[in-house]
Amino acid sequence: MKKEFTEIQLDRIIEMAWEDRTPFEAITFQFGISEQETIEIMRSEMKPSSFRMWRARVQGRATKHAKLRSEAVGRFKCNMQRQISGNKISKR
Repeated sequence: MKKEFTEIQLDRIIEMAWEDRTPFEAITFQFGISEQETIEIMRSEMKPSSFRMWRARVQGRATKHAKLRSEAVGRFKCNMQRQISGNKISKR
């Protein structure tokens, strides 16, 4: 069964997925979706070229997978996270 999310929830899922220091487990904890479901959301909500770029960047990245992270990396939220709207990430 596919979960339905509001636009605000989708924006937050996409923001967390884009953020390098937010592991997939944090998305699972907050929204109850698996890494695979997160990938499916990213695929459906992004342009194909943007999805391929994101996928290549996060695949195997230690900071995106809690089991690969060092203990020094702290909790889920990064100080640099900002709000996004319309699925566009604000520039830093």
